[in-house]
Amino acid sequence: MKRLRYFMDLDKEEEWLNEKAKEGNVLYQKSFFYHFKATTEKDPTLKLDYRTFKHREDFEDYIALFEDSGWKHIAGSKRSGVQYFQRVSNEATGDIFSDSHSKAERYKRYAQTSASLLFTYFILLIGLMSADVLHLQEMLQPKSLYYTPGLWEKEGADFWRAFLFETPFAFFRGFAWLLFPIAIVIFFLSATISYIKYEKLVNQ
Repeated sequence: MKRLRYFMDLDKEEEWLNEKAKEGNVLYQKSFFYHFKATTEKDPTLKLDYRTFKHREDFEDYIALFEDSGWKHIAGSKRSGVQYFQRVSNEATGDIFSDSHSKAERYKRYAQTSASLLFTYFILLIGLMSADVLHLQEMLQPKSLYYTPGLWEKEGADFWRAFLFETPFAFFRGFAWLLFPIAIVIFFLSATISYIKYEKLVNQ
């Protein structure tokens, strides 16, 4: 079973995954989609961490440390950031974090990454606008996005064939830039939510 979801809050994602697990579907792979498999475990527990690694050896040592503590690494790569663990030992504690400080550091790392991506997308958007690549006025004149010569003079099947063929390209030319402000908002919210949770735990 596959599901497509996006979370700006690690706690919300963790809660959703555990709810799915209690329903009998436990995560076993995470790519663009969440991949689930059926499970008969009564109370499977999944926990999330957030870390990236420059070296493969450091990533493997990180996984081994958790597995020695009774937590199996089920998804995530050295560059993916979010790491997914499932408790596989009855002797494992109820959380992958030993104290509130280590859990707070997870939120700090996630907030820093989100802030970096926010800055990157903002700079790219400003750069595209400065280079006159984005023409916001074309949103008010969508016909100008179609480059097929004589398109609007065509009639009948010829018109619809040419129109439908070029529409995806016209949409990309005119509206793909909206992905940038959308990404900026998403990363801003992710960074803000994580930083607030970090501050809350640090000040406990």
